[in-house]
Amino acid sequence: MREKSRLTVVGIGADGWSGLSEQAQALVLGADVVLGAPRQLAYLPPDVPCEPWPSPLLPGLDAVIAEHVGERICVLASGDPFLSGVGTTLVAHGYEVEALPAVSSVTLARARLGWSAEETEVVTLVGRSSARVARVLAPGRRVLVLGGDAAALRSLLTVRGYGESELFALENLGGPDERITDGWAGEPGPLTVFALTCEGPALPLIGIPDDVYSHDGQLTKRDLRMSALARLAPSPGELLWDVGAGAGSVGIEWSRLHVLNRAIAIEQNPDRAERIGRNALDLGVPELQVVTGPAPESLTALPPPDAIFIGGGLTAPGLLDACLATGARLVAHGVTLEAERILGDVYAERGGELLRVAVERAAPLGGFTGWTPARTVTQWSSR
Repeated sequence: MREKSRLTVVGIGADGWSGLSEQAQALVLGADVVLGAPRQLAYLPPDVPCEPWPSPLLPGLDAVIAEHVGERICVLASGDPFLSGVGTTLVAHGYEVEALPAVSSVTLARARLGWSAEETEVVTLVGRSSARVARVLAPGRRVLVLGGDAAALRSLLTVRGYGESELFALENLGGPDERITDGWAGEPGPLTVFALTCEGPALPLIGIPDDVYSHDGQLTKRDLRMSALARLAPSPGELLWDVGAGAGSVGIEWSRLHVLNRAIAIEQNPDRAERIGRNALDLGVPELQVVTGPAPESLTALPPPDAIFIGGGLTAPGLLDACLATGARLVAHGVTLEAERILGDVYAERGGELLRVAVERAAPLGGFTGWTPARTVTQWSSR
């Protein structure tokens, strides 16, 4: 951890100064300077030395703190500093933090609604795209949305067939002007948590039907996608390179499995790369990164992966070697004799698992029903 100021972070709710404990008040009053958002600083007694954060907070955060090196610095946070709060940002920037949290807006919202922690999904949109909500939509699911824009949230729910869902806006929780209103109407204020009880069409986290994706034919189809994901073996917080991503289906479903999962889609065709971004937005993983360019050249500057899927471009010189050199779990697909030869060689050299996947689907044949075969795919996985 870098040598930086040690900071005291005090959580404050919509009930303001009176809602702080004696310990929290003493920390604020004992500080040489208190940093926070103007709304938070307005809760404090007038004689407290205050300075507002820059807006936006980044990249000016370090400069503001540097002005007070050697002083006792207290930082105000909304509720729990580590629930989409400034505490997380400070730690990520290398500061040592001593935190005294207040009751979070999530805790207050669940208390008002009678929702248990186990049955409630929390999605934060603070500094993030409203498209993240799409990942958690499922019939009957209870969701709390933090930091969302009312109009964007309503539009997303309507477009995705969840316009009949129950939606409440919980404003200024814990404050004297707290209120709960219909989330489908009006313009709630900035301190609003949206509570959603989902009613709409089911969509699996993985194994999404092929026709849900926008594509030009370059798509890892559902049966092959599931085979690849099973061998990629995703765990929470891991990073996937989806090389030759096509429509981005493998990287998207890797990301949908857990909120901490990350994926980078590498695709040299600009039209397909743009389409991957749209698919990622539509399916609730807007943080999926798209790199437009050829592989292996585009791989050199990327963060090291935990797993790699090669869906296209296997015959590009040096691609497989570059991926193997990372030491990541690897799954590669090939449909040509040339690609199959490469996979046979790597299997002979490194072992792993080599298989051919042939899928046939029932379809009308004259007045009867027959089997229509898809192109056979050779799959090699490193384990």
